[in-house]
Amino acid sequence: MSTLGVPRAERVDGADAVRAVVVTGASSGIGEAAALELDRCGFKVFAGVRGPAAAERLAAAASTRLAPLELDVAREESVRAAADAVAGELGEEGVLAGVVNSAGIVVSGPLEHVSLADFRRQLDVNVVGPLAVVQAFLPLLRRSGGRIVNVGSTSGRIAGPMIGPYCASKFALEALTKVMAAELHAQGIRVSLIEPGVVATPLWKKARAAEEALAARLRCEDRDRYAAALGVRRRRLRELEDAGEPPGRVAAAIVEALTSRRPKPRYVVGFRTRLRVAVTLSLPDAWLHRLRARGSG
Repeated sequence: MSTLGVPRAERVDGADAVRAVVVTGASSGIGEAAALELDRCGFKVFAGVRGPAAAERLAAAASTRLAPLELDVAREESVRAAADAVAGELGEEGVLAGVVNSAGIVVSGPLEHVSLADFRRQLDVNVVGPLAVVQAFLPLLRRSGGRIVNVGSTSGRIAGPMIGPYCASKFALEALTKVMAAELHAQGIRVSLIEPGVVATPLWKKARAAEEALAARLRCEDRDRYAAALGVRRRRLRELEDAGEPPGRVAAAIVEALTSRRPKPRYVVGFRTRLRVAVTLSLPDAWLHRLRARGSG
C-alpha cells in the first residue's frame, strides 16, 4: 500500500486509534521533514530534539499531535528518560507504531588525521545511538507490533575518500538493520532501512565547515599531500548543498515503511540514487579511484 493510500494514521493496520511514532534527529533535515509529514498523516509524533529552539519551531509548524521530546541519542540516560516519558504519555492502552532513527552527524577528512575522539563520536551518534533507541523502545514496540525504520545512506554501501568515519558508521548501521530484521521478524516487528543519496540538509554545510577547520589544522606537508583530494571534496560538498534531493522525498519513504502492509527491507530514494548505486558497485575499485581523483565519482 502506498503512502497516498494511507492519508491518516488511524488506518494503519486497520486500527481506529491514533498511533504514535518516535522520530530522532527531528531538529533539522530528514528527521524534521519526517516528523512533520507523519504529523500531517495523523500520527502522534514524539519528535526528538536537543534544544528548546528546535522544539518551538517544530511545535509552531505542526498540529497539537506533535510533541517535542528531549533526546540525545549519544547519551544513554537521555534515551532512557525519553523512553520513560513516551511510555508514561501512552499509558497501558497507547500504541507505539514505530521508531524512526534519523539522528546523525558527519565526521570527515583524511582518516590519517581524523581524531579518535571524533571517530568515536561518529559511531556513538550514528551506530550506538540507534541501537540504544531500539533497546529502550523495544518493549513498547513489541506490545503493539510496531516497526523500526533506520535512516541509512548510499555511503552504507559505497565508501568514498574523505568521509571514512561517516561511511564506517553507515556500513555498520546497515549491518545492524539486517540483524535486527532477522532477530525480530518472528516477533512481528518489521525493520526497514531508508537509503537516501544526496539530500539537501544542513548536514553538508556543517561537514564542509568541519573539513575546512581540519585542513587549517594540518601541517603544511600534510596539507600538500591531501590538497587535491580535499579540493575535490570541497567542490563536491558545495554541489551537495545545491543539488540534493528535498528531505520531503525521504520523509515519504519513511511514511511508506511505517504504513505499508508489506514494508520493504530497503527503500532506495530516487532514480538517480538507484542508478548511482548500481553503476558504482559494478565498477572496479581502480576505476573508481581514478574517477574520484578527477572529481567525477
